[in-house]
Amino acid sequence: MAEVRLIPLSDDDREQFIKDNQWAFKYGATEEFGMRDDHFEEDGEIISRETIETSIDEGDAYRIMADGKKAGGVIVSAEGNRGDLEILFTLPECHSRGIGCAAWCEVEKLYPDVEVWETVTPYFETRNIHFYVNKLGFHIVEFYNSHHPDPNDPDMAEEMDDQFPDGMFRFEKRIK
Repeated sequence: MAEVRLIPLSDDDREQFIKDNQWAFKYGATEEFGMRDDHFEEDGEIISRETIETSIDEGDAYRIMADGKKAGGVIVSAEGNRGDLEILFTLPECHSRGIGCAAWCEVEKLYPDVEVWETVTPYFETRNIHFYVNKLGFHIVEFYNSHHPDPNDPDMAEEMDDQFPDGMFRFEKRIK
């Protein structure tokens, strides 16, 4: 197993972090759907530059390093005993090596006061659902769709119909 560490994202790595994140998400979608995928935010990207930049600017961004090499990234935000996993990705060449799980363990160590973590992922991202539920111990607690949009995100109903017509799952992990 690789030695996994989280390094705060540096300004000089920001652009590559964004590109790596977009590549990882696009890779996952094309693996799932082939080139027929139509779940794009902008310019052929599953996750937009704006979404990533906003997450970086409003949260805590880390580069995932495995054996001293870039292996992905994670962005979280935490306030008090609650935390949000905004983005977690591993580069495609690093999949299925335990790096994502090890990175998440590092996140939990960095934020010992967080008792409840939350995240969302689209209904079609079966790899993510497996990872969050079966590997990290999250639980599906809500299913957002056009009939039940996220009450904390008033713009979500329109976005759901356009990009995620099949809906999104909300997950929670309660730390004991």
